[in-house]
Amino acid sequence: MNDNTIFFADRWILSWLVPLLLLWAACWLWLLPRLRRGHGAAAVRFSTLKQLAKLKPSWTVRLRRLVLGLRLLTLALLILAMARPQTGLKLTKTSTEGVDIILAIDTSGSMQALDLDAERAIAKRRDRLQVVRGVVDDFVQQRENDQIGLVVFGAEAFTQCPLTLDHGIVATFLDRLEIGMAGDATAIGSALGTAVKRLKDSVAKSKVVILLTDGRSNAGALSPLKAAEIAKTFDVKVYTVGAGTRGKAPFIVETLLGKQVIYENVEIDEATLTKIATTTGGAYFRAEDREALAEVYSTIDELEKTEITMESYMEYNERFSALVIPAIALLLLEVVLLGTRLRKLP
Repeated sequence: MNDNTIFFADRWILSWLVPLLLLWAACWLWLLPRLRRGHGAAAVRFSTLKQLAKLKPSWTVRLRRLVLGLRLLTLALLILAMARPQTGLKLTKTSTEGVDIILAIDTSGSMQALDLDAERAIAKRRDRLQVVRGVVDDFVQQRENDQIGLVVFGAEAFTQCPLTLDHGIVATFLDRLEIGMAGDATAIGSALGTAVKRLKDSVAKSKVVILLTDGRSNAGALSPLKAAEIAKTFDVKVYTVGAGTRGKAPFIVETLLGKQVIYENVEIDEATLTKIATTTGGAYFRAEDREALAEVYSTIDELEKTEITMESYMEYNERFSALVIPAIALLLLEVVLLGTRLRKLP
């Protein structure tokens, strides 16, 4: 954070000299003229002043009074310069020990289930993936100091977004997730392997995978438990999330009679997901509705806090020259004017 500020290093000078300057100006402009009138001065005798009264003072006389004010302005500038005006650039350096997070999200066909929005009418419900996108986006916005990446999986797994601090990009890729974009099956092992590959060379203090699925692994060449062992080898902690209600879940399908609601069993392999989590030092969570899912990500957010160290310092720049130079110029101007065109004869 940059913060330009102007301040005086020797403020005590202002508290002492400014009142003295004002007192001197009052005496010079008001008291001294009255004292001079009271004590008399050199004079020339005239028989009548009628003709002199008709004379108007020339512009040089009027200007001379204004030039005398330059002395006050010069002194004021010099006093401000003596107080040492400075500008400071406040620099705050944020260093973080950081958490690198890969979000692995299931986009298989079973994510079409409409059970995470159970409080809504069936026609107004969102599918599982739509609910997950909203919850995960909120989670991403809360992790502003962490690098976050995105892995998508179905029958295969691929990196949708590499690790980045640009969470706007992550949000954009989240919005583009579609059911079936990686196939209709579920390759949990491949998803975890892809996520670990992205994290294995990370130098962050903590490396985390949050793997969300709503089924059981039925595709991919790498088994989930083998992938968990690989994750443990690279010190990657895995939090697994099972999303979906227990029992039958509603789906909307196209039939000859139009859209129809059918109910199908979607089983989550909680035993495997729990084993993956415990192997890597993470935890398994089950979310049967949107509120529970949000609570899961909130809990993970609390478990994986980023440690931040703030270092701030100030760079000073002396600015007295901006006052001294005009003061000297005004002083020279006064000397030149009062010594030439505005000179006062005794």
